[in-house]
Amino acid sequence: MANDKTKQILSDVGHKLKSLFVSDTPGVEPGFKKLWEKDGTKNLASTFLAIAFGLIISFFVILFTAIGSDTMPVSDAGGAIRILLGSVFYEGKNASGELTFGFNKILFGNMLFRATPLIMTGLSVAFAYKTGLFNIGASGQFLMGAMVSLLIGLSIPTSSIPGWLVWLIALICGMAAGFVWGCVPGLFKAFFNVNEVITCIMCNWIGLYIVSWIFGIDKAKGVEGAQFVNFTEGTKSNFLYKTASRGVTNPSFGLDKLFEGSQVDGGIIVAILIAIIVMIIMSKTVFGYELKATGNNRYAAKYAGIKDKRNIILAMGISGALAAAGAVLLYFNRTQEFNYSNDTSLPAEGFNGIPVALLAYSNPIGAIFSAIFMAYVNIGGEQIKGAFAINSHISDLIVAIIVYLSAFSLMFKDILAGRGLIAKMVRGIIAKKKNAISESESIAQEDIPILDENQDENLILSDVDPDETEESVIETESENEEGKVNEEEE
Repeated sequence: MANDKTKQILSDVGHKLKSLFVSDTPGVEPGFKKLWEKDGTKNLASTFLAIAFGLIISFFVILFTAIGSDTMPVSDAGGAIRILLGSVFYEGKNASGELTFGFNKILFGNMLFRATPLIMTGLSVAFAYKTGLFNIGASGQFLMGAMVSLLIGLSIPTSSIPGWLVWLIALICGMAAGFVWGCVPGLFKAFFNVNEVITCIMCNWIGLYIVSWIFGIDKAKGVEGAQFVNFTEGTKSNFLYKTASRGVTNPSFGLDKLFEGSQVDGGIIVAILIAIIVMIIMSKTVFGYELKATGNNRYAAKYAGIKDKRNIILAMGISGALAAAGAVLLYFNRTQEFNYSNDTSLPAEGFNGIPVALLAYSNPIGAIFSAIFMAYVNIGGEQIKGAFAINSHISDLIVAIIVYLSAFSLMFKDILAGRGLIAKMVRGIIAKKKNAISESESIAQEDIPILDENQDENLILSDVDPDETEESVIETESENEEGKVNEEEE
């Protein structure tokens, strides 16, 4: 009885495995084919292809760098590639100079810490893109969120209010500042149809100068009057105090003890929770549906009774709030301090959110993993600099190549789906080869003469030697006569 059940289970498993590759039912496609035709499968496959392509190019960069370097032997190129792939699992060199790998909790924790603001800026870009908008102003919204949240976090005394409550107030107010700053390009888009890319770029630089101006006023008060600018450490006059000095930090949720020695805190958990909330809003609510409908076709949505102008403004505002939350989670870390005087370059976190969103195909959950990947590669590049005599700019170049080519996932998806210029070129080459084969076959058929029945008989007779024909006829007749004689005798 038990053997029969085992045989039945094995038979069912075998049938299911077979159905993945071959379909016994007419009109029903195999399981793998149906899975491949899903849009999500192509998204995932194209993402991995883009990452692999970026890694391959970076490997060649490392190899050519070693070949042309006087200080880095070619043998070190293999080690650099191993470190890039191992990244957070790299533990250093042993006594004999060999690379060692294992679970490095410090690097792993730092990876999660660096991924936190990237998750939020990636969500910011992805949310806007889902609603048909391109938010390139995440850097400005990031700065405004940092400024407002730090003003609150460093000014409210924790002697009368708990530190966690000050942090929560700072988070809400920082997100509100990002919301307002994101609504600015949304207003111009909704009422004047001004391209949001232009207004976002302008708002980025305006926000940068506002931040420098506000904290510059505090610095002008000097050592005794300044409340935010750090004068206690002489080399850090352009930095603000750490929020940890006022007893206000992100909740740790025990991660600081789990990854002891690293920078990680509970900000990564907060970012993941926000990503889940965004996913639910976009896919499970009427509000999210209206936002996506407005993004797909503003005028059709308006005809259907959806308030298109309101949705455009709200989409950009929410996108700005998400970017601002990334700044709060970054600068309220116990180890971080804000440099307000850098008025020549924008925060990289805002622009790095673009490849994060592209790699995730604007999926909020996918943004979590793509942000972690970006942090993983970044840490791997840093470890290469410490392990080998390689120019620091080469390490940055390797990371930049991987990040840049990772954004080509849309191109790979078009190739897999048979769309795009490259797919058309491949189809054209295949079509030309098929035409060439068919033409050669038709030419070969034309070389064979087509004969009617009379020509065919004459051709057959003309190819036979008359003497051989007469001999064969005589032999046939003699064989027939012998056969008759034998039958009579019997």
